[in-house]
Amino acid sequence: MIRRDGDRLVVEGAVTMEEVPGLLAQGLMLLDRGETRIDLAGVTAADSSAVALLLEWLRAAQRAGGRIVYLNLDNSLKSLADLYGVTELLPLARA
Repeated sequence: MIRRDGDRLVVEGAVTMEEVPGLLAQGLMLLDRGETRIDLAGVTAADSSAVALLLEWLRAAQRAGGRIVYLNLDNSLKSLADLYGVTELLPLARA
C-alpha cells in the first residue's frame, strides 16, 4: 500500500513479487513532476522485485521530467541493490 503523507509517498507492507504490480501502478499515479520523496520505512518484507520496482519508478519519474529520492531503505533492500550492482543508481537520502 502507498499513501501520501505531506510531501512524501509512504510505502507500507510487503514489497514482493505478488504486491509489486499493484504498487507499480499505484506509485506511477502518485508521482509528482517535481521531486517525489518515497519513504520505505514501513516496508515489512522485500525481495528482488522490490529493487526492480524502485528502478521503474525512477525511470518513470525521469521520463516525466521529475526526480525521486528514496528514504529509509533498510539493510536488506540495500543488500539486494548491492547484489545486483544498482545501488549507485538509486537516489538515497535519510529522513
